[in-house]
This record gives sequence, structure tokens and C-alpha cells, in this order.
Amino acid sequence: MREVLFALIDDTSRQLSLLSAAIEEQDVQRCMRLAHYSKGACANVGANRAAAMLKQIERDASRNAFDECSAELKSLVEELETLRQEATAM
Repeated sequence: MREVLFALIDDTSRQLSLLSAAIEEQDVQRCMRLAHYSKGACANVGANRAAAMLKQIERDASRNAFDECSAELKSLVEELETLRQEATAM
């Protein structure tokens, strides 16, 4: 499980840089697609808080609320760091 969690964290971290760019560029479709992809990956391994944050980013992007997306992304970065610490402790 630890290896699966680290793989998720690494993949999601890479996706977050792409998601950040999509938010900055206010690209609704790309933002929604990236958030949706990562949301599914997080949900599949039980990272439910991260999945919920990504779901909110997806919703906010759909209504062009990019300031909210940005704020949620910052919280998501913190959540991934918490997951990384928990995986290390396993």
C-alpha cells in the first residue's frame, strides 16, 4: 500500500503543476480534465480529502471561479504533503 500511495502522490504532484498552469491561464476544459483525472486516482486509493478538493476545483473551474480554484489548489498541496508524511510513517 505504501508504494501505491507514493506512486499516487508522485503522479498527482506532477498533475498539480499542469493544473496550476491551467488555473493561471483560466483554461476551463483543461482545468476540469486534470482535476477529474487526479480526483479519480485519489479516490481509487482512498485519499478522500484530496479527491474532494479536486472535485471542488473541477466544479469551480466549470463556473470560471479561478480564484477559488487557486485557493483550493494551495490546500491540496498541503494535503499531499500530509499524505506523503503518512506514507513515510507506514
